[in-house]
Amino acid sequence: MTVLVTGAAGFIGMYVVRALAARGERVLGVDNLNPYYPVSLKRARLAELSDCGGLFRFSTCDIADGDGLRAVVAGDRIDRIVHLAAQAGVRYSLENPQAYIHSNLAGHTTVLELARHLGTVDHLVYASSSSVYGGNTKLPFSETDPVDTPVSLYAATKKADELISHTYAHLFGIAQTGLRFFTVYGPWGRPDMAYWSFTEAMLAGKPIRVFNHGDMKRDFTYIDDIVAGLLGALDHPPKGTPPHRIFNIGHNQPEPLLRLIELLERLTGRRADMHFDPMQPGDIKETYADIDALQRAVGFTPITSLEEGLTKFVDWYRAYHRI
Repeated sequence: MTVLVTGAAGFIGMYVVRALAARGERVLGVDNLNPYYPVSLKRARLAELSDCGGLFRFSTCDIADGDGLRAVVAGDRIDRIVHLAAQAGVRYSLENPQAYIHSNLAGHTTVLELARHLGTVDHLVYASSSSVYGGNTKLPFSETDPVDTPVSLYAATKKADELISHTYAHLFGIAQTGLRFFTVYGPWGRPDMAYWSFTEAMLAGKPIRVFNHGDMKRDFTYIDDIVAGLLGALDHPPKGTPPHRIFNIGHNQPEPLLRLIELLERLTGRRADMHFDPMQPGDIKETYADIDALQRAVGFTPITSLEEGLTKFVDWYRAYHRI
């Protein structure tokens, strides 16, 4: 039996592959290594997975390429799929909407078609996003809240993925769990995220752009906590009719953006030169995850504080960039 992980060279994908291999599971990873951010970082993540004891095999593949994806999995009995590949980023969706349609809609459907026709997949866990809550003002965000007011194309594609997955669960009985990730951070993370770009700029003595004049909060969730919750969900497929469910996965503790900056100032030893700007189109003022449902289902309990997680990130960042 083999677990297929899409987006295996991505931030969360790398950690999931390593955790699965540590449990002795065979993992087949796919990623198209697109240049949305430096491919060198993605290749470095893959290099970190070379110590998986022969349990991990990687193939470069675009998930929207059905023939290519089927060729990659040929010869493997895929019993579970962790589908993390997607075009990320709210702001980039304003510049290149077609990338989101290709990866997040066509790609998601192609992965579901693969699961449908393989006939061996017991459970598919896929990445949704806290962005689906869009213009909601009720806090914390709960899975029972309406999510009909997306404020970015990225959010709209993630909500569409949830609907498509529900349909495939209903029509074909494919057991699926969608996880709405809340601001995942940590070593080996994504350069387009604020905690990374702020650290990079501060260490280089450059200004940082602070949107909505700093009046923002995020439910920062450390990568190790995310992986623990994801594996818990993977190990407990839904039994309902249809077999599809949605969970928030966050820290359940929104932090002010200015506190993030204060912590980074202390950890880097550099003063932030803050340039305050209005809210960007597609952004959300505050995210806050109600995680009661995931706690009840799999015992999910995030344990990493923002200070502890940022300390690990800054230490890693300095080592990775040799500064």
